[in-house]
Amino acid sequence: MKHCEIRTHASLSRASLLFVTVRCTVACTVACIAAHSSAAEALRISQVYGGGGSTSALASYNVDYIEIFNSGPDPVSLAGWTVEYGSAAGNWGSSAINIFAFPKTAVIAPCSYLLLASGVPSTGGAALPVVADFSFTMALSATNGKVGLFRAVNANVACGAEAVGTLVDKVAFGTANCSETTAVGVLSNTTGAVRNGAGMDDTDSNIADFTVVTTPIPHNAASATNPNCGSVPPPPCPADFNADGSVGAQDLAVLLGAWGTN
Repeated sequence: MKHCEIRTHASLSRASLLFVTVRCTVACTVACIAAHSSAAEALRISQVYGGGGSTSALASYNVDYIEIFNSGPDPVSLAGWTVEYGSAAGNWGSSAINIFAFPKTAVIAPCSYLLLASGVPSTGGAALPVVADFSFTMALSATNGKVGLFRAVNANVACGAEAVGTLVDKVAFGTANCSETTAVGVLSNTTGAVRNGAGMDDTDSNIADFTVVTTPIPHNAASATNPNCGSVPPPPCPADFNADGSVGAQDLAVLLGAWGTN
């Protein structure tokens, strides 16, 4: 974001200077809000594995799991957020067991991951190579289904009928509906959907952004951060005139008040 620059000139009237200053303040405020509000949009589903309910020794793992990635430079609070599962043609969160609600204290760090896994291991497959950060009750299909990341609960909601502004990301695999453009291929007890770039790729096309991987390797909150993740924080707001760490109407009031006393 470019900082606003005001150059005084002998011929510039006080009213004109005020207009330029206010215009600059508004422009900087809008740009700053945009820069800081994009943090939540950096979150995405980075891996899905649903083969953990198998009794087959050939299964990769003994639990289902979902991995979330934060591709942004800021930590994001997940208070009120949910991860919801839907069958191939079913609704999001058709029952309580298909909804995982993050605890109020949950935060995902910049360029980092969170790992959610089913709580009861099956008799087939190996344990996950890393410890899950949270456990859920969802029973994912090993082959066809969909997973969504939401800012709020969308219980038993059809695809496309989600509460406005609550759907952050979604991944459909196999024959499931509600994909981003086109679903990832059919998965199995030995394969999972893995977002390319270790979570970075996001073109809003599931089939382009994900690869079906045999025995995928999940990450948890303690895993190394993604080295390809941009870690430059949003620029400071130059219009924070009352120095409270944010920009709003109060800053404009401070500016105009200071102007009126000079």
